[in-house]
Amino acid sequence: MEKIAHHGCNSISSRICYNKNQYGNALNAAEYRSNMREIINIIMDKMPLGIMLYNQRMENVYCNRRANSFLKRYAPPREIYNIGKRIFQAIKKSKLHEEFPGEVVLTKSLYGSSSNWIFKFFICESHQPLVGVFIIEESISNKIDMNQIRQQFKLTRRETDVLRRVLDGLKNIEIADDLEISEQTVKDHLSNVYMKTGVENRFALIRSLIKPSQIGYT
Repeated sequence: MEKIAHHGCNSISSRICYNKNQYGNALNAAEYRSNMREIINIIMDKMPLGIMLYNQRMENVYCNRRANSFLKRYAPPREIYNIGKRIFQAIKKSKLHEEFPGEVVLTKSLYGSSSNWIFKFFICESHQPLVGVFIIEESISNKIDMNQIRQQFKLTRRETDVLRRVLDGLKNIEIADDLEISEQTVKDHLSNVYMKTGVENRFALIRSLIKPSQIGYT
């Protein structure tokens, strides 16, 4: 862990490639900025990792959709609060680089989750600095070849989406929220997955598709 990540608050938007001309010359600056904010919000909500931002009181001031989904299922590790407070104290003393010379990364196993979770800190520098946290899930489904499973059992892509989340330990209502479909639709897809894979329930499904070596057991 050698380097703490620092980003200006506009760094994300500054890295987005766009062509202003495609919006037309008649588009005024305010409309253009509004459109860009909308594009950025869409990108942030579609990102496959969570993003949380905290102010100097360690109040959560922003979460993208993935982070909100995480917070509905789990409480953030207490270490996030403690580390964030220490970062702000170091900023106040102008000793950030001295006290945090390397990356700040926290890896945790959370109760009720089959995944390991990585929390990577970054700093949004401005006149009112923010501490940000990337939430990265080391999920079981990322350790197996989902495309091979889809082809082997002739699953549709949506059935595969549901299966991936079942393997990662999500409940039907959580899958519905994640995929923005109804819970009944999740149940229908899951019934099709059971039929195609020749199992009768979640436990049998997981057991049939995941080998102990794939989740770190021997």
